Amino acid sequence: VAAAWRAGTLAFAFTTQPPIRPARPDQPVLLLPGAMPKRRKGGTDANRRALLHAVAHIELNAIDLAFDIVARFGAQMPRSFTDDWIQVGDDEARHFTMLGSRLKAVDSFYGDLPAHDGLWQSAQDTSADLAARLAIVPMVLEARGLDVTPRMVDQFRGAGDSASAEVLQTIYEEEVAHVAAGTRWFKYLAKKQSRDAEVWFQELVREYFNGQLRKPFNKPARSKAGMPVSFYEPLAEMLEGN
Repeated sequence: VAAAWRAGTLAFAFTTQPPIRPARPDQPVLLLPGAMPKRRKGGTDANRRALLHAVAHIELNAIDLAFDIVARFGAQMPRSFTDDWIQVGDDEARHFTMLGSRLKAVDSFYGDLPAHDGLWQSAQDTSADLAARLAIVPMVLEARGLDVTPRMVDQFRGAGDSASAEVLQTIYEEEVAHVAAGTRWFKYLAKKQSRDAEVWFQELVREYFNGQLRKPFNKPARSKAGMPVSFYEPLAEMLEGN
C-alpha cells in the first residue's frame, strides 16, 4: 500500500468505511487485558520471548490503527494527513516484520502466546471522533511506548540479546515521529476549532481512556514529539485522584 501510494497508483479517494474490526490471524488467542497471564520479572528466555511477543502484538495493532485512521478519517483531512499515516503504517509493518524475525530466532512466532485486545477496543471507542482517536492512540498509548521501551532495550542488552535490543531501539526512535504526527494533527484540529489543545486533550482522555497515565514519563522524547509536560502531567494527577 505504501509503495503504491508513493508511486501515485493509489488514488486519494474514499468509497466506503472500514470494518469495525480488521482481519486477523486465528492465533494469538485474544483475551481481556485483565485475563492476561502475568509476565514474571527477570531475564529468562521465556520472559524475553513473552516480551517480544507482546511488542509484536502492539505493532500488528499499530499497522491496523494507521490504516484505519486513513480509511475512516482521511476524506475529511488534507492529503498530507494520509501521507503521514501511510508512512506510519509502513513503519509499523517493518517493525512487526523485524520482531517476527527475532521471535523466530528465539524459537517462537507471533501467535505462540495469548494477547489482549485492549488496543483495538480503544480504536472502536474512538471510531466516530478523530480528535479522540488522536488523543488516545498516538498521544496516550503510543506515548507510553516512549516511556517504557528504553528500559526494555536495557533489559535485552543486559541479557546479552543485542539483536533484539537493536530492534527495540529502532522502534523507539521511529515511534517518536509517530507520536509527533498524532500531536501535530491534534493541534491542527484544535486550531481549526479554536480550542485550547491542552485542555481539549485532557477532556478527551478523561472521557475515552479507562486507565491511568503511569509515571515516570520520558519527558525528553515526549517533548521532541511536540507534547510538553503541561499536556499530560496535570492529567496524570487528575486520573490518580479519580
